[in-house]
Amino acid sequence: MTTIREIADLAGVSRGTVDRVLNNRGAVNADTARKVMEIAKALDYRPNRAGIVLAAQKKNLKLGVILFDTKNPFFDEVLEGVQAEEEELASYNCSIIIRRVGFDASEQIAAIDEVVSQGINGIILSPYNDEPVRQKINELFQKGIPVITTNTDIRDSKRLAFVGSDFYRCGETAAGLMHLITGGSAKIGIISGSSKVLCHTDRIAGFEDCIRSHYTDLTIVASIENSDDEFESYEKTSRLLQMHPEITALYFTAGGVYGGCRAVQNAGRKDIRIISYDKVPTTKELVEQGVISATICQQPFVQGSKPLELLFSYLTTGELPEKENNYTAVDIRIRENI
Repeated sequence: MTTIREIADLAGVSRGTVDRVLNNRGAVNADTARKVMEIAKALDYRPNRAGIVLAAQKKNLKLGVILFDTKNPFFDEVLEGVQAEEEELASYNCSIIIRRVGFDASEQIAAIDEVVSQGINGIILSPYNDEPVRQKINELFQKGIPVITTNTDIRDSKRLAFVGSDFYRCGETAAGLMHLITGGSAKIGIISGSSKVLCHTDRIAGFEDCIRSHYTDLTIVASIENSDDEFESYEKTSRLLQMHPEITALYFTAGGVYGGCRAVQNAGRKDIRIISYDKVPTTKELVEQGVISATICQQPFVQGSKPLELLFSYLTTGELPEKENNYTAVDIRIRENI
C-alpha cells in the first residue's frame, strides 16, 4: 500500500507538502501540486476511507454552484440534481451556496467573487464562454479553488473536469435525425441561445460539419439567437419565417423552444419539421402533439449531482476525477417514447 512518505520521496518534497496537496490544505505551488497528484495517481494511492469521512466532517466544506438563469426550465432539473446531492453531503458538514445568472460575463464573475468571499472551497460552474471567465477560472486554480464545469464547458481553462453532453456529437446526431425526418432534403433555420455558450456553438458546428460531409441536400438558410428567452424566440422565429418562407425545418440548439414553436403554429406552417434539445414539460407536450419531430436529451439531473460528487471527492481525498470529460448519455426521444 502506497504511503505519503513514498510519494514525498519520489516528488522530492516534504510529507507535509504531500498532505497539503492530497487534502487540499494550504497553498502549494501549482507545478508541485500537479507533480504530487500525478505520482499519487500513478502509484494508485488510496487514503483511508474512515479517515476521509472524519476529515470531511471536520473541514466544514463549502461549495459554490453557479448556473445560468435564463428562465429555461432545463436548469430547474439540473438544480434538482444539485439539491439531491446537497442533502447527501450535508451529513459530511458540507454546505452548498447556489447562484444563478444570465448570459453575461460580468454577472458571472460577480457571482464567482461573491461565493469566493464567503469562503468556498470549490465551485461548480456553467461557464459563459468568454475570456474574462476563463481568466477567473485560472485565477481560482492558482488560489487552490478547483472548478468543475457542468452543462457547458470553456476551453483552455484550468478547470478540473466537465460534466455534460458531448455537444459536437449531439450536433452530428441532430443532423442525422434531420436527414431522416425530412426525407433527406430540407431548407433549415437554426435557432440558438447564445454564441457565447460553448454547448450551443458546438451543437451547431457538429450539425453543420455532418451536413457538409454526409447530407448535402440539407441546406442551412439562416441562423438566429434568442437568449433562451421564449418571448424573444417567438418574435425572432416569426421574423425568420417571414424573411425565409422557403424554410422547411428548424433546429433549436438551446432554450426558447416553446416560443419558437408557437411562432411556427401561428404561421400555419404544419409542413415544418423541428428538432430540439431536452424534454422540459412544454417540449414534451409539443413532441406528443407532433409539432416537434424529435428531441435530444442530456440527463440534467446528473449534470447537477455528479459535479458535486466529483468535487467533494477531490477536496476530501485529493483524487483527481477518473475522467476529465464526464459525458452524459445521448437520449433521443420521439412521440412514442417521450
